[in-house]
Amino acid sequence: MLNLVRKAQKGNDKAFLSLFQEYEQDIYRIAFVYVKNQSDALDVVQETAYRSFKTIKYLKEPKYFKTWLLRIAINCSFDLLRKQKKVVQLKPEFERNLSGDINENTDLKVTVQDLIEGLNEEEKSVVILRFYEGLTFKEISETLTIPLGTAKTILYRALDKLRTKLKGDGFYE
Repeated sequence: MLNLVRKAQKGNDKAFLSLFQEYEQDIYRIAFVYVKNQSDALDVVQETAYRSFKTIKYLKEPKYFKTWLLRIAINCSFDLLRKQKKVVQLKPEFERNLSGDINENTDLKVTVQDLIEGLNEEEKSVVILRFYEGLTFKEISETLTIPLGTAKTILYRALDKLRTKLKGDGFYE
């Protein structure tokens, strides 16, 4: 793995492609959680590939390639969301309800997504990296460039907010 990163840093396109493809699904999942639709998530993956390819030579520690790549994906997701902030779009869950295509899990799924949306960007990032991507606290702190203790504090604060909100909605007992 480290050899591939070093080759990619020296300009080896095949090495970079091999590395990127290994994490492409992770990048897509993170992007999808932020941007909430397939098309935009694919745009984020593409932008992440472009930015990471252009800047891989500046990566100081090859062993942090994955966390570096995920950080770029998060930044690309935020950039896309900022660009779209002025555009009012119908949420996908409302479109499903309007079309009559509802299943039993839609209400719970929408609730979890809405709850996560209620968190600030920092809390949302930590929750997504921890529970959607399964990163350790150490990996989260490296990805978001925050101290280890801060990553833990943010997660526990976010979980407390989620618990409080669930209690208020009558779902959590």
